[in-house]
Amino acid sequence: MRKHILILAVAATSLAGCATLKGAGIGAAGGAGVAAASGGDVEKGAAVGGAAGAVVGTVAD
Repeated sequence: MRKHILILAVAATSLAGCATLKGAGIGAAGGAGVAAASGGDVEKGAAVGGAAGAVVGTVAD
């Protein structure tokens, strides 16, 4: 499980070039972290968090 979080953290860092991708990366990392902490599915948490982060990044820009 920690391996998934590490991979997502690296992916989030590498996506920091664009505001929308940055929001998606941060959202994915946050969603995965919450899912891991609560015992949920890390991949689904990352997907939902990434989608939400992309929407927020688009609206904020």
